[in-house]
Amino acid sequence: MFDAIQPAPPDAILGLTEAFNKDDRPGKVNLGVGVYKDASGKTPVLATVKEAERRLVETEPTKSYKPIDGDPAYGACVQSMLFGAGHAVIADKRAATSHTPGGTGALRVAGDYLHANHPGATLWLSDETWPNHPSVFEAAEVPMKRYGYFDKATGGLNFDAMLEDLSKASSGDVVLLHGCCHNPTGVDLSAEQWAKAGDLFAQKGLLPLVDFAYQGFAQGIEEDAQGLRALAAKVPELIVCGSFSKNFGLYNERVGSLTFVAGSADTAKAVQSQVKARIRRNYSNPPAHGGAIVSTILNDDALTAQWHGELAEMRDRINGMRSLFVQTLADKGATQDFSFITRQRGMFSYSGLNKDQVGQLRDKHAVYIVGSGRINVAGLTEMNMDYLCEAIVEVL
Repeated sequence: MFDAIQPAPPDAILGLTEAFNKDDRPGKVNLGVGVYKDASGKTPVLATVKEAERRLVETEPTKSYKPIDGDPAYGACVQSMLFGAGHAVIADKRAATSHTPGGTGALRVAGDYLHANHPGATLWLSDETWPNHPSVFEAAEVPMKRYGYFDKATGGLNFDAMLEDLSKASSGDVVLLHGCCHNPTGVDLSAEQWAKAGDLFAQKGLLPLVDFAYQGFAQGIEEDAQGLRALAAKVPELIVCGSFSKNFGLYNERVGSLTFVAGSADTAKAVQSQVKARIRRNYSNPPAHGGAIVSTILNDDALTAQWHGELAEMRDRINGMRSLFVQTLADKGATQDFSFITRQRGMFSYSGLNKDQVGQLRDKHAVYIVGSGRINVAGLTEMNMDYLCEAIVEVL
């Protein structure tokens, strides 16, 4: 049966890392996969994570299964981060949260839920989005359309195109939005634009699905949640897919969350029962360790404060690399204006490099960038900056 099987094409992002690992050229640079790296080029384990793990090793009483939707304590931590402690959504028990295997797991369960319970809904994706978004929802058999978002001429947001396209959506359609640090463009909505989008969704009966994978990487935990909270004030129903991979550095623990906000507590319970049915036939129940780390940190005031400090250090380093990147490109002779990179936020930047230039960087200089030109700014360091910018200027 297997003899006729042909190799699948490599993943657009993770496949790059495989190729990078096989490259034996010295000085090679990997700016593909979205993983934070410190000034030495390493992906660190946060001190707060190590402390939480120490406590768990000493106190964990069992390795028994978790509930289908995970520990209630974990769900409470997720909701507090998303909406703020005491928010009406939480107080009225209109939110139900599941612990999922990463943000990708949350997206897939959301897709399965939509396919089973809202088969007439079309999912709208921004014209530039995380390459795995369409793959996940295609696998879940959810029909998709695109809305305008990124303005290639300015490196910024084309908000008018976004509103125009979404004005054509039908009642009951779902709109996928990036909560902050839009992947791959690094371009986010302003507070006023979030509110205007919420007005449109309420008017047309559209359901927002917010992919919130980078909370804290733009401006801060509270600041980055303002868009989501603006939507919660405008529409009665939301879906939020979250991830703690980046802001806690828990990449290989696969710690995600899926939160549904409904119009009432009873409706939230009914929706959650459908979500749990999808989970049960997929992976049954979530892994425990990563969620326990998050809950341990967020339920301890001292550890929470320390984690906020560690998160700020990561955020500040990324922003510093953005500025240094733009300045070094200019110093090396780039004639193009790359200042838009300093206005983008989060781990990624749409550099403007085309597919041919990206290929030259890989083949001639061992610099690995996604074919779209997306650069993982968190992979830049003072050590590789000169080499990288010289290579980019050459291919330009």
